[in-house]
Amino acid sequence: MFLKTTNSKEDCFLRSLLVFFIILAFGSLQAQEIHSVSLQEAMKLAKENNKKVLKSQLEITLAEQNIKERKELRLPDVELNGMYSRITNITEFKGNGFLNGKEVTKAIPEIYEVNSTFKMPIYVGNKINNAIKIANQENEIAKIKSEKTENDIELEVVANYLAIYKMMELQKIFEENIKEEKSRLKEVQSLQKHGTVTKNEVIRAELQLSDRELNALTNSKNIKIALHDLKTLIQLPENEEIAIDTTSSLDEMNGLDPYDFYMTKALQNEEMRIASQELNISKTELQMVKGNYLPSVHFFGNYGFYYPNYKFFPPNPYLYTLGQVGIEASFDLSSLYKNKTKMDQANTKIKWQEMQSEIVKEEIQDKLYKEHTQYQEILEKFVVVDKALDLAAENYRIVKLKYLNQLVLITEMVDADNALLQAKYNKISTRLDAILKHYELLHTAGMLTQS
Repeated sequence: MFLKTTNSKEDCFLRSLLVFFIILAFGSLQAQEIHSVSLQEAMKLAKENNKKVLKSQLEITLAEQNIKERKELRLPDVELNGMYSRITNITEFKGNGFLNGKEVTKAIPEIYEVNSTFKMPIYVGNKINNAIKIANQENEIAKIKSEKTENDIELEVVANYLAIYKMMELQKIFEENIKEEKSRLKEVQSLQKHGTVTKNEVIRAELQLSDRELNALTNSKNIKIALHDLKTLIQLPENEEIAIDTTSSLDEMNGLDPYDFYMTKALQNEEMRIASQELNISKTELQMVKGNYLPSVHFFGNYGFYYPNYKFFPPNPYLYTLGQVGIEASFDLSSLYKNKTKMDQANTKIKWQEMQSEIVKEEIQDKLYKEHTQYQEILEKFVVVDKALDLAAENYRIVKLKYLNQLVLITEMVDADNALLQAKYNKISTRLDAILKHYELLHTAGMLTQS
């Protein structure tokens, strides 16, 4: 009876443990959700969630807050001051010689005062207006940089997505080829049993299969790494598995316009607009430096409660009030000889910024010309790679037939097989390279958001 009871408890415990592990395993499977994304969806997610994009949007907010801060320079500065102190009696020395003829006058021992002051700029050489203008120009730069960050991230997503797509297509080719290699190995092993081929041919077939399997393994791991990078770009949760949607159309190419069309657009891309705004800031800074030659005018006032009244002597022990209001003007005479170097620096900075704008323009021209030419080249390759695939397939068919009839060695069979695999990959790779180059061309021309 005792043994049966013990076994029953152990069975119950084991069943409970088994159920727990089953639930745990099911939960972990559920946690690993697979999120399949198209190229357009991946670009959209990156634009909304990528941390670099979100950071650039915060920089816009900071620039807008900087404008508000500069505008507040127009507001008066208001201060409220209070003071309490105790003082000693007043000691005078009226005799001849040091510390002779001491005479002490009793003072009121307590002093306290409460007063407020304000000062508001009326004219300070137009510096406040120029400071606000610079803040607005910096805000424009922040907006353009945010736009550039979004476009850069979108292009990075496209490049990553197409690289994964290319590797997945290559994986398909490897898997088809591995099946072919396994079938060929069986044929070679069969021929060896009948004494029609040597052991060396069997080893060569095994090496070819092993090489393909290694390539497929490496490629599959690279796909996982690239998928993880894509997941980071579009900020998917760690517990979600990502897959790209290979069923959706990737043909985003709308033909190739003339180079001049893209160049006209590129002159208004993000880099050129940033360079233009930076030049404008340098010119505004020059105006601020010129303001050092001009006087400053402020409206001011103060009002306070004071005790005792030390306006008279001996002081009166009474609380009194005093207020003042007026206009204050000042001119820094030292600016007449100190500001010249600042003016020279500001003018030199403008020249430097103009040169920088020209450098940026030339770099964009060179980059755009290179990408336009490369895109043309890729489009022209379409016919060549299609023909090369047909030739490689026909060559493989002929060599395989000869090999089965023992008219060629396995080395020729391997060469034909490699040529066919390369031709298949070249066709897929060229199509995907064309799509990527199309996006790169639009990115350089500042047209990526219009695509």
